Amino acid sequence: MSISSALQTGVSGLRANSKAVGSISENIANSNTVGYRRGFAQMVTTTASGGSAEGVLSVEAVKQVDIATAGGLISTNSSTDLAIGGNGFFAVSLNPNEKVQTNYMLTRAGSFLPDEQGNLKNAAGYFLSGYPYGLDGSIGSVDRSSFKQMETANVGNVNLSAGVTTSIKSFGNLPSQDTGLATPGAPFVTTSELFTALGESQRLSFSWAPTTVANTWDLSIADQNGDPLGGVTMEFSNSGPAAGSPLSYSNVTSTATAPAAFSVDGTTGVATVTLNNGAVPQEINITLGRPGAFDGVSQFAGDFSLSFDRDGSSVGQLIRSEISEDGTLFGIFDNGMRRALYDIPVAVVANPNGLVEVKGNAYRLSGETGSFSALQANSSTVGSINAGALEASNVDIAQEMTDLIKAQRAFSTNAKVITTVDDMMDETTRLKR
Repeated sequence: MSISSALQTGVSGLRANSKAVGSISENIANSNTVGYRRGFAQMVTTTASGGSAEGVLSVEAVKQVDIATAGGLISTNSSTDLAIGGNGFFAVSLNPNEKVQTNYMLTRAGSFLPDEQGNLKNAAGYFLSGYPYGLDGSIGSVDRSSFKQMETANVGNVNLSAGVTTSIKSFGNLPSQDTGLATPGAPFVTTSELFTALGESQRLSFSWAPTTVANTWDLSIADQNGDPLGGVTMEFSNSGPAAGSPLSYSNVTSTATAPAAFSVDGTTGVATVTLNNGAVPQEINITLGRPGAFDGVSQFAGDFSLSFDRDGSSVGQLIRSEISEDGTLFGIFDNGMRRALYDIPVAVVANPNGLVEVKGNAYRLSGETGSFSALQANSSTVGSINAGALEASNVDIAQEMTDLIKAQRAFSTNAKVITTVDDMMDETTRLKR
């Protein structure tokens, strides 16, 4: 190696170590940035030789990003702050409901908040993407190998339409000691709420009257206005494994005025009432209890206790949202209903180190990333989603300060090489004198 070559090698050392210091300074500056991935300079030997000729060895700093190492999770008070516990990224877009596939990116920065339109957007301005649930509670068949069917998660423009009540399930206990008396006591009266097709709240009245026959009750059902719909006699078993369960249904009587109606299927223990509360009458199936089974009303010695479970709801306004570990974003409505709105997937690529870093702690796909999949969180090889948490940067300040000292020493030593070569060249110049 000639003196001039040594000078060039020293210059390459200065350049490479100054680049390393630049990476270290970026890491230290972003040590508190949510989801930040530290960068580092990998020193690579270079040569200008060709063929079998001996060349000059120099050094070059190649910048890389430590994407695989996760940061710690930080608890927050915001339900829309999200962190991935494990492998994967959030899929985000440059604009709401983006149609251009190249404008989708991946990130671990989950500090999302609703904007003025209700779209979940993180601090870098990227919009959270997911697969919307339909009214039937499913997302259908989606292509999880691309961004095509993703939409921006929105928690602002969501209303829940009214749901008509079609079924009511009754369960509880009738006191057996009240039956078989010469003078039975007064009936027990309970009511169940129901909703019409327009979301109006109405009630059905149930009158449970003990009879002079042991273990036998007369049930009468009336509508919102107190108009009787019909009645049935329920007899309960008093021995054997099925003691306390319905034994039989008899004396089914309909007192409803058409088009209202009342009937009971004795084999299933389901009463069907038809209410004249609209252009199309509303039909409701009421589960009383299958004979020989404990799936409805039972009769044991003790207190009267009866309650109802029904479907249907009034019109609801979204009041808050929840996100489960499997990435399901639920809407909680003021009518007490809870409905799945979006499936927030966790995106994975075959080669994370092939991602291209862009501003805002995000990464674009490239030809080196390999296959892409947007999988359901907390399944397969992807991590779970933690709501109310953020992922800290993976920067270790102690490591960065150690690397800074090493880079500084290397820079100073390379500078010393240059000054030494300069002295040698000056000495060589004076040989002519």
